[in-house]
Amino acid sequence: MDVSARRVAVLLSFAALSSLALPALAVDPLDTFSARIGGYTNSFETEIRADGETSEGTDVDLERDLDLDPDSVIGFAALTWRPFEHHEFGLAYYGSDTSKTNVLTRDIVFEDTVYEATSTVKTDLNVDAYELSYVWWAASRENWALGPRLGLVWYSIDLDIDLQVDSDGNQVNGAISDHVSTDLPAPTIGGSWRWTPADDWRVSADAGFLSANVSSVDADVTFGRLGVEWFP
Repeated sequence: MDVSARRVAVLLSFAALSSLALPALAVDPLDTFSARIGGYTNSFETEIRADGETSEGTDVDLERDLDLDPDSVIGFAALTWRPFEHHEFGLAYYGSDTSKTNVLTRDIVFEDTVYEATSTVKTDLNVDAYELSYVWWAASRENWALGPRLGLVWYSIDLDIDLQVDSDGNQVNGAISDHVSTDLPAPTIGGSWRWTPADDWRVSADAGFLSANVSSVDADVTFGRLGVEWFP
């Protein structure tokens, strides 16, 4: 299976737990410890190919061919800990579960199965991502901080295609189906920025890139996150 993806995520969140320090008149750019749970508005462009034993699969565009919504909400949970002034460690989980039933506009080959144009298929895509990260806050000032970001992301991808109605209009109801599942570990490199423009406000941004070629999976992913936090 070949996978290529580009993701851009935008976040507007409130801090669930900002710091272990006592309340202060102003919010610091960096936390000693933080815990967050919420959701991202996620946009993706993804192509997947599943080769069979006797034939090469079709490059399937998840949005164009299978009508999966490119603008979905994914849940996340994250922890950060900064035991030293310039060193921060993080652990995060992101999960996305998307399902769609649509009529194909062209023939696609998926794991030796030919799904013909005008047939109706149901697609289920589940993506779980686990991320370990480290940020070295090389530049840390009174109201802003900036530094390089390194990490390791482990993607777990499951995709099911079930034929519901064939091209002749016969009800099949999932009797013909295919399933692919793969795990993709990949290192990431990027940067992080924090800024407190006012006493009760903080702006955060993270960006990065990963590229991996593991077994039958080939992936390039870019990501960006922008957050605005208010501490009443």
